[in-house]
Amino acid sequence: MSRGDLTDAEWAVLGSLLPVSNNRCGRWRDHRQVINGIIHRLGTGVQWRELPERFGPWKTVHKRHLRWSADGTCERLLHHLQAVADAVSGIDWDINVDSTSIRAHQHAAGARRKPPPALLAGEKGAAGRSVHVRADAPHLLGGGGAPGEALGRSRGGLTTKVHLASDGRCRPLALLVTPGQRADCTQFIPVMDKIRVPRVGSGRPRRLPDSLSADRAYSNSKIRTYLRRRGISHAIPEKRDTIAARERRGSRGGRPPGFDTERCAARNTVERAVNTLKQFRAVATRYDKRAYVFLGTVTAAAILIWLRS
Repeated sequence: MSRGDLTDAEWAVLGSLLPVSNNRCGRWRDHRQVINGIIHRLGTGVQWRELPERFGPWKTVHKRHLRWSADGTCERLLHHLQAVADAVSGIDWDINVDSTSIRAHQHAAGARRKPPPALLAGEKGAAGRSVHVRADAPHLLGGGGAPGEALGRSRGGLTTKVHLASDGRCRPLALLVTPGQRADCTQFIPVMDKIRVPRVGSGRPRRLPDSLSADRAYSNSKIRTYLRRRGISHAIPEKRDTIAARERRGSRGGRPPGFDTERCAARNTVERAVNTLKQFRAVATRYDKRAYVFLGTVTAAAILIWLRS
């Protein structure tokens, strides 16, 4: 083993959850060796073709990462780890929401203007064999130029924004990528809708937190109505112009929303979750051309955070 490779205990958790080859195209290279290659690239940001030989052919590691990013394998692994933690009350459901900008390397630009690859129900068979799209496959970003690949223009160049919700122990619960100029408040509901922690055994997945905190970027009536209708207590500071507008209206402006200063101070957990994600160099700087592949990269980093927390 080298530094960063999966331990035996970590492999025992992930090994049984990975796809199994149907033997139509020969035997697959060992999953553990491939995952160690993905982890090495996550931590170093090295080009795929520069992976050390001990991880096997770099094309195998690269294509396996692309496949698992496209077919939802990364997301299922993350949900499983969250479900195991929730079963022993290991998740702090006082969550926090925020976003972070990721500088995109020039190698991240120039993706082909075509839709993402088809998601197959099984491995590809012989040429000409009919294939079926997975019913549970996630919606993939891409195929629409730079905006479709979650690349946005800014003064510093190309940027991508990662929106996330984290639990009270600085671990990502839900992840979403958009172009860098996309406003935080527009992605609040999509991020909340991606929170889905399955139950170990029977029961519906848990989607609603005990409480929520966010910064002023998420202070608007649409978000507050969304939280109020679902009975989620929240601590979101008001914007100054909102306070001034309410005071100008006097009694017709209504009462100010409740605000818990101590609960809002706990928002630092999402900032620490962002810092933990950016310890992985392939996350701190985006090198992936396709949006769904970069989301898979960020999700793989989140899997390691949950696995090693």
